[in-house]
Amino acid sequence: MAGMRHIAVLGATGSIGASALDVIARHPDRMRATVLSAGSQVEALVALCRTHRPDHAVIADEARFAELRGGLRDAGLLTQAHAGADALDGLVAGAGCDTVVAAIVGAAGLRSTLAAAAAGKRLLLANKESLVLAGELLMSVANGANAEIIPIDSEHNAIFQCLRSRETQGDVRRIVLTASGGPFRGRSRDALATVTPAQAVAHPKWSMGPKISVDSATLMNKGLELIEAHHLFGVPGEKLAVLVHPQSLVHSLVEFVDGSTLAQLGLPDMRTSLAVGLGWPQRIESGVAGLDLLTQGRLDFEAPDTDAFPCLRLAWEAMEAGGTAPAVLNAANEVAVSAFLQGRIGFLAIPALVEDTLALLPGGPAESLEALLAVDAQARRLTASAITGHALPA
Repeated sequence: MAGMRHIAVLGATGSIGASALDVIARHPDRMRATVLSAGSQVEALVALCRTHRPDHAVIADEARFAELRGGLRDAGLLTQAHAGADALDGLVAGAGCDTVVAAIVGAAGLRSTLAAAAAGKRLLLANKESLVLAGELLMSVANGANAEIIPIDSEHNAIFQCLRSRETQGDVRRIVLTASGGPFRGRSRDALATVTPAQAVAHPKWSMGPKISVDSATLMNKGLELIEAHHLFGVPGEKLAVLVHPQSLVHSLVEFVDGSTLAQLGLPDMRTSLAVGLGWPQRIESGVAGLDLLTQGRLDFEAPDTDAFPCLRLAWEAMEAGGTAPAVLNAANEVAVSAFLQGRIGFLAIPALVEDTLALLPGGPAESLEALLAVDAQARRLTASAITGHALPA
């Protein structure tokens, strides 16, 4: 790795941010966190600044700027305080970082991700919505600025590693994304009617935030990843597939035209993917142990059940429709998952709400970011207004 890598960690107080900072801290001679951002958790952000001593800290909530500035000053830190989306975009695009870990959850992470791509940075992409909501736009911007995108989702990171085994394009027969199946794998649709938010966020293999955990439980997470893979790797839907693999050790597979299938395996720990992104093309220590297949014993695979988990089917359909349909899917899902986590609707209402919103907004061309954000807002309003029809009894 040539020189010191200067890294902006967006979403630093979340689980992916914590993993990224853990890897960065293991290599103080090669990399440094220079920009840290958070949504509204000032105390947590200041605590991270005490540990990692970045040059800049950004809080998305502009009303908490004074609190952040005061906290940094009281901690005796030279870290500069900033607030708001404009400040974050400027820092991401500026000379203070060459690498950006994009781990802000939801559509809120889109602007800063696009800013990093437009500035030609190495982009460690953990924000699904950037590709789901605006995949064509993001890839166009990244290619135009010669930005390097390294996906941090374990599945896409596995595909990235497998694809780097060859020189030419067009030799891929099929890309297979693996899914753990979530905490409700094997349950019938009827059995899912009464599951609780606490059960849905208790993922059997991965430590993730509540929204992503629910997406894993509904298989929407895998649906979003299909759309991401379509854009990231430039492959049509007919070359994409999903296999349920409950051990979560095979992170994805790539089948080539010569009959070879390459798979990437490892323990379920995001630090491996982050280390790939931070060190590539070199391999660096991540803090993750190697995989002992004798201890693991067996690897199982099965087809996904799209009757019990219709979110995967809905994502396939949105990917095939293209244009603004994935943006509608994503927005409706965010609103529905939030309502579920608040205890306002049942688990099966999530796909029902998403399907209804997709039917009401069949989609159109994704011509600009403004058009996509307008559709995103419209889909959120429609889904929110439909929640009362799916509300749980008081």
